Amino acid sequence: MQINLLETLAQYGKILQDWLFPGLEEELGPLPEKHRQWVKVLGWLEIDRWIPSHRGRVGRPQRDRRAIVRGFVAKAVCNFGTTSALRDRLRTDAALRRICGWESVRGVPDESVFSRAIAKFAETELPQPVHAALIVKTQAERLIGHVSRDSTAIAVRERVVKPTETAEGSREQAARAEAPRPRRRSKQPRKPTRTERPVIMTLPAMLAELPQHCAIGCKTNSHGRKETWRGYKLHLDVADGQIPISCLLTSAWLHDSQAAIPMATLTATRVTNLYDLMDSAYDSESIRQHSRGLGHVPIIDSQARRFKPARPMLPHEANRFRERTTVERVNARLKDEFGGRNVRVRGALKVMAHLMFGILALTADQILRLST
Repeated sequence: MQINLLETLAQYGKILQDWLFPGLEEELGPLPEKHRQWVKVLGWLEIDRWIPSHRGRVGRPQRDRRAIVRGFVAKAVCNFGTTSALRDRLRTDAALRRICGWESVRGVPDESVFSRAIAKFAETELPQPVHAALIVKTQAERLIGHVSRDSTAIAVRERVVKPTETAEGSREQAARAEAPRPRRRSKQPRKPTRTERPVIMTLPAMLAELPQHCAIGCKTNSHGRKETWRGYKLHLDVADGQIPISCLLTSAWLHDSQAAIPMATLTATRVTNLYDLMDSAYDSESIRQHSRGLGHVPIIDSQARRFKPARPMLPHEANRFRERTTVERVNARLKDEFGGRNVRVRGALKVMAHLMFGILALTADQILRLST
């Protein structure tokens, strides 16, 4: 961590201990540890300034979006399973309610208001720029040693979208209908994957190309057993210190390697790192070349293929590859402590917004932990 960031964190901690917490406890009574953690995260995120003001606008006044967004951060920090659980806690916990911005129980909105608010936050992608700004503010001047890349399963409760119902599936179906019928036994050229094509697309084009519909996913766990789920995949790039740098949400069926190049490109716009650490799912020469093109050293676990055994890592590579456990720890914390396991919304945009509130809280909490 840079000296100026450590000084900022030290000053922030002094303000919390000498001024903010004593004032809150004098007004609201003793604060539990979760409340203190939530207040620290809120102050460090500065999420209020990302919410536009609705004063002076014509029409029906909206509920205070700033109070609602604070409530969603509290839902992630306190790991409430549902919005109804958050609302019930707000109605009984005066300290939590008043820090959010509601003075009385009658001011707490209904669940329908929270539902419309999360839909609006998802449509405008509110949490994403907040997280990007936090990373740039705290990590842009830091030389990061290792960035670890991996994905995790996100199970949801929604209908699986068939391939023919997606835009990509419709285009492929139309192309097959228009194409002339191939002769028998004729070999058609294989379409190159995203990792095999030359990287000539812009980052927005690469991100727009990734499928995001609900699908069935299958993945081999650490014990060698296959697991299936219905929903999505969350791809994460995590820096040393267990700090999430960038993330993407894709369909569950998408192979991890297909999101590697967009993830690496997105991370390179935010931070500077030396090594890219990936498991055997990313074993591709195209991914290695792209990593080297960004000025990084790729360390990727080799995968055994037909007539080609896996290449063992050199001792210095194996030593650095142990740092890849940081991304697995972040995935576990996101699911166990910040609501990643309790996804009750539907649609890729809402699912991503729900997860991003957890990632925001996790990132701010981890940065504050490193300062202690």
